[in-house]
Amino acid sequence: PSFTQKPSIRLYLTKKLLPRLEDRRKYRQEFASSTSFHGVHKIVQTQSSTRRVLWLLVVTGCLGIVIWQICSRFNYYFSWPTTTTVVVQHVENVKFPAVTFCNLNRFQAHAVKDKYFQELNGFLLGNQNFSIKEFTRENGFYLNGSTLLECEFFGKTCHPEDFEHIFTEYGNCFTFNYNDLPARSVSLSGRGLHLLFDVQQEQFTDDPALGYSDAGITFVIHSPKEMPRFDGLGLLTPVGMHAQVAIQQLKSIIQEYPWGECKPDIKLQYQDTYSTNGCLQECKAWYIQDWCGCSPFILPGNGIECDLMKSYNCVYPAIHDIEVKGLCTVGTHNSTCPAPCEETHYPTTVTYSSFGGENAIKYISAKLKKSPEYIRQNLVTIDIKYDDLSYRITQQQKALTIPELLADVGGQLGLFCGASMITIIELLEYIFTNFFWMCLFLLLKAPEIPQWNNPSHDQPTHVEKKKRIQEC
Repeated sequence: PSFTQKPSIRLYLTKKLLPRLEDRRKYRQEFASSTSFHGVHKIVQTQSSTRRVLWLLVVTGCLGIVIWQICSRFNYYFSWPTTTTVVVQHVENVKFPAVTFCNLNRFQAHAVKDKYFQELNGFLLGNQNFSIKEFTRENGFYLNGSTLLECEFFGKTCHPEDFEHIFTEYGNCFTFNYNDLPARSVSLSGRGLHLLFDVQQEQFTDDPALGYSDAGITFVIHSPKEMPRFDGLGLLTPVGMHAQVAIQQLKSIIQEYPWGECKPDIKLQYQDTYSTNGCLQECKAWYIQDWCGCSPFILPGNGIECDLMKSYNCVYPAIHDIEVKGLCTVGTHNSTCPAPCEETHYPTTVTYSSFGGENAIKYISAKLKKSPEYIRQNLVTIDIKYDDLSYRITQQQKALTIPELLADVGGQLGLFCGASMITIIELLEYIFTNFFWMCLFLLLKAPEIPQWNNPSHDQPTHVEKKKRIQEC
């Protein structure tokens, strides 16, 4: 026999745990009278059947509205809504960005004149160990007293040594305020970085037939902790021109997925600060390293540098495949390079004027011992300054947080049902208690069910049937 068929256990369960029918009715009556769920006691205690029905309709209607409102709020929450706020913060000092400058002429004429007329295939076969990186470093654009004629930052003289050399698609480039070391900030708007370049146009080697028709300085304004990005974002100042660049600082804060598209846990291997441009560079470098077994010198990595043959036969086709097949994507949270959670931009307004008047041309010509024509064909002036001492913060925020959701749900419960968290606990206790009694009743009565259906046993009398029905 099962343990419920043992007399001692059945007696204990019946007497100690399963209340009598009168006690169960009394418990339900007390719950209906004392619960903080408004309207329930009206249904139970009202003697008039009409009023009882009306109160039942009122409570049922309010309960339906509450359920509808709560489901609506939960659906809204799980749509991950956001709001965007823009705050303008005025400060006494603002950090100056990094500025990377490149000459549109990538190589010096004397370094390439011996190679210019050679057939490409013949040159590749005869110079398989040729280092593009070292050739660019030694024979590309350089920054010294002959190319950087004037440099002032906030009224103080700066020198070529204050610029950091980096490689880009323009060859040798130089960054002012690289990695924010030392940290530079300005305290007055209208003043900043003043530069005068000599691009030495007679040294130009790029072929106009291939699309290289401009002469001047291209530059990018970016965060000191990020690498510059020139493809489509560089500003250009042609020779003989004076560029006045007014900048602003814009900080963007994006929520993590699923509210936004950023992933706060993503890290870069070769850069401390995550950016989509840095991520794209590392992504391309990884694919090229995997396919070609080498790394282009303009991409991050510490692998073997790609020689001329691999650059021509493997690297360029690999870059084309990466772009066509979309192997390195940006933007969304599930892309290769999602949007950064925090990013600083520097929107610019650029105005141009011709370089100097006639008197200025004569003065500079005498100072540099160059002809006025040379001044107009080679010199570039760039002034970069803050428009005002403020920065804007564009922040994406959660439109509905969990505390706000709970407060909203609690407000709906309180408005339509007068309920609170205590009410919910009361309901759970009531449901659990009745469920426990039902299970206990079934556990005790289940062994008797076959006996009721067995014709060999005596049939229960009418009084016994009524008693069992009342117990149920």
